[in-house]
Amino acid sequence: MNHDRTPSGSTPDVVSTHSVCGAPCWVSLTSRDLQATEEFYRAVLGWEWRPARLGDHFRIALAEGAPVAGIGAVAAMWQMAVAWTPYFAVPSADQAVARVQERGGTAAVGPISFPPGRAALLADRDGATFGIWEGDLLTDWETWRKAAPAFIRLHTRDAFDAAIFYGEVLDWASRQPGCCEVRYEGDEVVLRSHGEVVARIESGALEAAPDPTIRPHWQIHFRVADVAACARAAEAHGGSVLREGPDEAVLRDPDGAQFTVTSRREA
Repeated sequence: MNHDRTPSGSTPDVVSTHSVCGAPCWVSLTSRDLQATEEFYRAVLGWEWRPARLGDHFRIALAEGAPVAGIGAVAAMWQMAVAWTPYFAVPSADQAVARVQERGGTAAVGPISFPPGRAALLADRDGATFGIWEGDLLTDWETWRKAAPAFIRLHTRDAFDAAIFYGEVLDWASRQPGCCEVRYEGDEVVLRSHGEVVARIESGALEAAPDPTIRPHWQIHFRVADVAACARAAEAHGGSVLREGPDEAVLRDPDGAQFTVTSRREA
C-alpha cells in the first residue's frame, strides 16, 4: 500500500496507478516493534524516518532524502507475518482480487480503502505473497522507481507458469496503456516498465522440471555502496546473514524479515 499517499488534485505531478499498470509501485515491511525496526534499518542501510499519514504505527523510510519504503508495526495487531512485500499498481483492486481468486490464488486482506486508494494483500497459487494498490502514488514516485529498490525478484517453482499468472492478473504484455513488457532473458522472466527492469522471476533452467523444494516468495533487493558493511551491521544489531557474496547478501532482520542488499555497480 502507499503509506505516504497524496490527496488527489493537491499537486500537479501525482502519478496514478492507471499510468503504470502492473508495475511494482511500493515496498512495505510489516514488523512488530517500530522503534527496533527503525534502529536496525538505520544502522544497516542508513535510512532516516518520517511519519506516515496512515497513523502512529507507520513510518516512511528515506535514503538520501528520497522515500524508499513503508514500515508498519502491525504484524501482531493484524495477525500478519513479518515480511517485506512488494505492491503492484492496478487500475481496479476489485478486478485484480477477482482475477487472483479465479486463477487459484488467495486474498488474505482486502481490498481495504486507504483514501485516495485501495489496497489488498494476496498470494499467488504457489503461495508467494504480494500486494496491489489502486489510486495515487506518492508525489515523487518517479524518484522512488529509479533509485529505491534495485529490483524485486520472485523465487518460484515454475517461472513460466508464474509469469502467466501475474500477466493475467496485472495485465502484463497486454494492450493496456503503460503496461509492462515481459521477456525471457537467459533462464529468467524479466519485467520492464517504461524500459526499466523492475522485476525478475526465476525458477532455474528453462527446460528443468519445477523444483518442489522451493518456497515461493518475492525478495526485495536494495542498492548499497558496501555489501560487506551492511552484513556486518546486520549481525551487530540483532539480525543475521543468510548468504553473502562480494556483490550481494541475503539478510534477516531481528523480527525475521528477509531482504537482499545488492552492490550499486551490480544493480
